[in-house]
Amino acid sequence: MALVGTKKMFEMAYNNGYAVGAFNVNNMEITQGIVEAIVEEKAPLILQISRGAREYASMSYLKGIIDVAVAENPDIPIAMHLDHGDTFETCKQCVDDGFTSVMVDASSKPFEENIAITKKVVEYAHAHGVVVEAELGQLGGIEEDVVGVSHEDIAKHLTNPDEAVEFVEKTGCDSLAVACGTSHGAYKFKTEPTLALDVIQKIADKLPGYPLVMHGSSSVLKEFKDLINKYGGDMPDAMGVPESAISEAVKMAVCKVNIDTDLRMALTAKIRQVFAEKPREFDPRKYLGPGRQAIKDMVKHKLQILGCSGKAAECM
Repeated sequence: MALVGTKKMFEMAYNNGYAVGAFNVNNMEITQGIVEAIVEEKAPLILQISRGAREYASMSYLKGIIDVAVAENPDIPIAMHLDHGDTFETCKQCVDDGFTSVMVDASSKPFEENIAITKKVVEYAHAHGVVVEAELGQLGGIEEDVVGVSHEDIAKHLTNPDEAVEFVEKTGCDSLAVACGTSHGAYKFKTEPTLALDVIQKIADKLPGYPLVMHGSSSVLKEFKDLINKYGGDMPDAMGVPESAISEAVKMAVCKVNIDTDLRMALTAKIRQVFAEKPREFDPRKYLGPGRQAIKDMVKHKLQILGCSGKAAECM
């Protein structure tokens, strides 16, 4: 089947109490690892492409890789999503390039300006059959060119539930990324995080049936942090979002959970391990292959946490 949008995915996720994994892709091996896990688990899939990914690999290469994944797996619904589009022009270009979903992120702007930019993107995207995710409130941390608020200020920038209602009504966006205490990157927190799950619940109560999104939701899994550090890395303070908190959020109205850092860590950990154990190795297939397998195993684990394994058929 062809690429799909996320509307049916989110409708089924909301009604049946699970979330769809949205995984960032930068190259062939990362995409293959994700897709192989999805196929084995029979889950719906959102493949996200950031500005950094487009600059690194070019849109034509990434689109070609995703087109192959779609053609080879007709029983799996796959959406191609723009992650953190910061301008109308960026979102428009991605709609024109064949994305089935785009995110406009004007969350750093004043409330009314965020509404105006988002509404403009929604009008263009909807006219071309593309769904739109927007963001209200600000996360912490750093991810590529997305710079959030400081760790100390995260609690001051949580999404206001009353503003969320006004924002959705005025923009017509199809889903909303909310700030609930999560953070971008591997160094998300200095101490064990406590998510503002009450914020998610309040928004869900005020917007019944409406899909919410969690960004900055990688867990910085200990097994990969330990491997990276064992084989020459230095990530002693890396800390992510507990998977137990993600599971709680999914029980509310969170229908999409973004995962990027965990992919990078899985790939990097295995490459470091191969180089350490086989210092004469120079064949990319011999270290990218294990990295791809690590991504696959990690994604399968995440799908279980999100509860979307076995849900592909109902999202077609």
